[in-house]
Amino acid sequence: MEELKRTDEYLTIKANLKKQQRQLIMRKIRSNKFMMLGSIIFIFLMIIALFGPSLMSFDPYEMKVTERLKAPSSLHLLGTDEYGRDLLTRIVYGTRVSIGIGVAVTIISSLLGMIIGLYASYYRTLDHILMRICDGLMAIPGILLAIALMAALGPSATNVIIALSIVFTPNIARVVRSSALVIREQTYIEAMHAQGAGSFRIIWGHIAPNTISPLIVQATFVFAETIISEAALSFLGAGIPAPDPSWGNILQAGKLVIFKAWWMVVYPGLFIIISVLGLNLLGDGLRDYFDPHTTRKFKRRKSKRVGG
Repeated sequence: MEELKRTDEYLTIKANLKKQQRQLIMRKIRSNKFMMLGSIIFIFLMIIALFGPSLMSFDPYEMKVTERLKAPSSLHLLGTDEYGRDLLTRIVYGTRVSIGIGVAVTIISSLLGMIIGLYASYYRTLDHILMRICDGLMAIPGILLAIALMAALGPSATNVIIALSIVFTPNIARVVRSSALVIREQTYIEAMHAQGAGSFRIIWGHIAPNTISPLIVQATFVFAETIISEAALSFLGAGIPAPDPSWGNILQAGKLVIFKAWWMVVYPGLFIIISVLGLNLLGDGLRDYFDPHTTRKFKRRKSKRVGG
């Protein structure tokens, strides 16, 4: 009977601890206004990218010369472009392109940056080689490096992903390496070395999980920078080739008729601003969420309420 009581008490304590942890997480999320607003904007953009094109009644490629440069109206909510194509439809299709490229570049650069950063932090000789390569790439302004790569590869969505992944991988590698170097010097890592644990187990089983938080935060900023860079490349004619819609080439076409059709510049520009703002807010919110000082602050508040 006593053993059963002790078991029941243990399960009760464990359940209460889990409940308190969930409550702490929810309070941190609710109090983090940046993360809440950024998440709402990000989810909104994802919904547009995934389901928006299927809801559009116009073809983004169909040209109607008689409808060219029509101002916003009940038929064309955001007006038409220089070929009579519905601007809202092209912006929605462009959202899928921009978000898709952003997701692809973020995933590829995060994976490559994580691998480079982890192995550079663990092997000193490899660290000197990999970090000098990263330093060389980071010494060149990102947009100039992307333009040079696109000039060599040619304009296409796949090549934009390749070029921007090369541009942003060194940034993520630096962030992961910095976090991994701190973890590598911890006592329990030295103890695992003494026990004969292999490098693969130490790197991926113990160091890598502790670098996830800064990696996630950095990934949100890379996502935002990717959207801006893709729009810039398309605006310069080195990104998504016409007639495929993207926010950048819609802006590029709009600048030629900006005094006749202001809507061709304003609306895609607003989409870029809102998406980048939302991702930056999400990144700031995640940074505060993963900050251990924030967790301690919530625990102190809770203890004060309980004590009072």
